Amino acid sequence: MEQDTQPENLTEQVRNIAEISGGLLAQAEVFLSSLLRPWNAYQIGIAVALFALAHLLGKVFAPRLHDWMRMREGWPKWRLRVLVVIHRRMRMIFFVILIWMVVLVMREVTWPSRSYLLGVIANLALAWMIVAFATRLIANPLVRGVVRYGAWIWITLRILGVTDEAETLLDSAAINLGEMRLSLWLVIQGVFILGLFFFVARFVSQTTAARIENSKDISPSMRVLVVKVLQAVLYAFALFAGLSAVGFDLTGLAFLSGAIGLGLGFGLQKVVSNLVSGVIILLDKSIKPGDVISLGDTFGWINSLGARYVSVVTRDGKEYLIPNEDLITGQVVNWSHSNEFVRLDIFFGTSYTDDPHKVRALAIEAAKGCERVLSYRAPVCHIVGFGDSSVDYILRFWIRDPTGGLTNIRGNVYLALWDAFKEHGISIPFPQREVKLLNDPAPMPDLPPGST
Repeated sequence: MEQDTQPENLTEQVRNIAEISGGLLAQAEVFLSSLLRPWNAYQIGIAVALFALAHLLGKVFAPRLHDWMRMREGWPKWRLRVLVVIHRRMRMIFFVILIWMVVLVMREVTWPSRSYLLGVIANLALAWMIVAFATRLIANPLVRGVVRYGAWIWITLRILGVTDEAETLLDSAAINLGEMRLSLWLVIQGVFILGLFFFVARFVSQTTAARIENSKDISPSMRVLVVKVLQAVLYAFALFAGLSAVGFDLTGLAFLSGAIGLGLGFGLQKVVSNLVSGVIILLDKSIKPGDVISLGDTFGWINSLGARYVSVVTRDGKEYLIPNEDLITGQVVNWSHSNEFVRLDIFFGTSYTDDPHKVRALAIEAAKGCERVLSYRAPVCHIVGFGDSSVDYILRFWIRDPTGGLTNIRGNVYLALWDAFKEHGISIPFPQREVKLLNDPAPMPDLPPGST
């Protein structure tokens, strides 16, 4: 019985679509034939002439507006963005102004039927312009394009008065999935409602995230965690609320969730591991944005904490995306975990003929003279051994800005040591070796003059 009813339902749907399409085509034929009437033809001619005049006015005033905008560099960004939108829509703005002026004048001096078509065109132009300006608030280009063209189509159908026929036509194109009837109209409603819910969720999450990130009472890692949890909750709520609003049975998601869980168990272990590791990193506060870390050969500061990876920027401008799992399972050196102070060591040696007390004092004073070396954590210098050619020393000093680099400050201290030792006559010895070659012939003895 089910196999017999399915073809009948399909035939009935095709018949309904054909009837509705025929009705819309008949209305379109009537509308097109009405355009050939004299009082409609001249209205179309007036609209075309006004569009050409608006195009010329846009060509004249657009460069002047652009030059005037370039002289307003101190203005807020939102004002400049509004001016940019106006600059790009100059032709549409002039056309809307001109056609509404003509419509208002014609309604006063002639019969309403003589300006009816111009009024429809004016309403369409004004609605399209408002949609074009309003959709500029949407940052995503794809979403902005979908919303813009969808709004234009709906407004056009609304102004022409064929929304009921279009809705019936879209609703008649449907398929049955079990007990659920999925029509094209339902899909369009779902896309619109879900887009609206996601837009609201995105706006709320961005606004709340900005306030959380500006709060000084919350640690940086906790800010990131709160923002991530808030975004997940808001987007999940937007998804389920949107599906419920269009009448989607949420119990059908049980199978989908089971399939997703099976896929996670087999093929997405690394992805899940990185996600869980990211949550652990945020909870235990082992690293946070701004920390200076070393992981293997990578040395840099943390730029951001993501759901799957951590962004580390090095001194040479490279940005490494390190998976969260590597930070959990590997050894990480956090130079600024509990505080920003970092102690650096450099080694050097001087001649045995130099006074070690004087060498130590000169080394400490030279380190204090460097810009980034902390004075309230005074440098220290110690003898660490008596080498083959020199007395060996270690010089220790503290800095509190490891993001400024470690190699450069070591180089500056070494240069300060060189200048101080050269000024006070302290020598830095270097190893000297005497090399003898095996089986080297003995040197000839010196013979007295005149001997053969």
